[in-house]
Amino acid sequence: MKTALIEKYATLGGTCLNVGCIPSKALLDSSHHYEDAVKHFEEHGIDIPGEVKVNLKQMIARKQSVVDTTTGGIEFLMKKNKIDVYQGVGSFVDATHIKITGKDATEIEAKNTIIATGSKPSSLPFITIDKERIITSTEALKLKEIPKHMIVIGGGVIGLELGQVYKRLGAEVTIVEYMDRIIPTMDASLSKELNKVFKKAKFKMEVSHKVKSVERVGDEVIVKADNKKGEEVTFKGDYCLVSVGRRPYTEGLNAEAAGVKLTDRGQVETNNHLQTNIKNIYAIGDVVKGAMLAHKASEEGTMVAEIIAGQKPHIDYNLIPGVVYTWPKSLLLVKQKKN
Repeated sequence: MKTALIEKYATLGGTCLNVGCIPSKALLDSSHHYEDAVKHFEEHGIDIPGEVKVNLKQMIARKQSVVDTTTGGIEFLMKKNKIDVYQGVGSFVDATHIKITGKDATEIEAKNTIIATGSKPSSLPFITIDKERIITSTEALKLKEIPKHMIVIGGGVIGLELGQVYKRLGAEVTIVEYMDRIIPTMDASLSKELNKVFKKAKFKMEVSHKVKSVERVGDEVIVKADNKKGEEVTFKGDYCLVSVGRRPYTEGLNAEAAGVKLTDRGQVETNNHLQTNIKNIYAIGDVVKGAMLAHKASEEGTMVAEIIAGQKPHIDYNLIPGVVYTWPKSLLLVKQKKN
């Protein structure tokens, strides 16, 4: 089949390669090396003359080089497989025509279309993300300084991984979680063990806290929350990482022009074959129901391609592994329904 790919950004690979899994793991790797050098090299008989220091600029540059290598590899694969790549925003004109606005502005006709527009970081209605002091995971991957005190709203995967990166580098880190434990979507036993490790590393863990305001005053961020007793508590830091999950991204898609239905949660509505209510339009990944995981999205992409080719593949949504790449790592075999 002749295939075209429409991508809004200048590099391919989506969230995972650009601002998700790959860059966060690169920083986890680098920060782990630093922590080892400071805390463990001496016991292994490795002496380093002078003080071990963090070169954050080089650490971020190394992270970017890893991203560039992986996204460059995707670009090579597109060329090798003769896939037409258009840079711009794709929006439906109707069920078979897509208008592209941006660098490669044009209009194309497609017999079948797969919506794979992914997700964006979520926030809370009362929080203004300024991308400087009040940030999402995207900005946390390219800070120009190590925070003195980073307040992390959300004790899930993203908050814990990036919180551990900056704690290793010397920041004070406070985790503020609405539920009564960290990684609340995973097994309670994993949460309990990881909580022990984080407390030993001198994280401040504030669970059962409902954040109600986040305000920036100069270079200070003030977070107010109600604890489980209903008492107001205040946290002050120089950075606040808002990591309360992700939301489906459909802005600019103009799905209604093609007649494609969205759910009340903003997801693209699909059947068990990832087919929308319009028979020649499918949707996969973070923009549909289910776990927002890159490997789940990849399998869905393969399945839809096989369905369009006339095959009858199947995905078992009860068998999706999920990992929190803290140290120690937490692994869960996700047994969940697609919704």
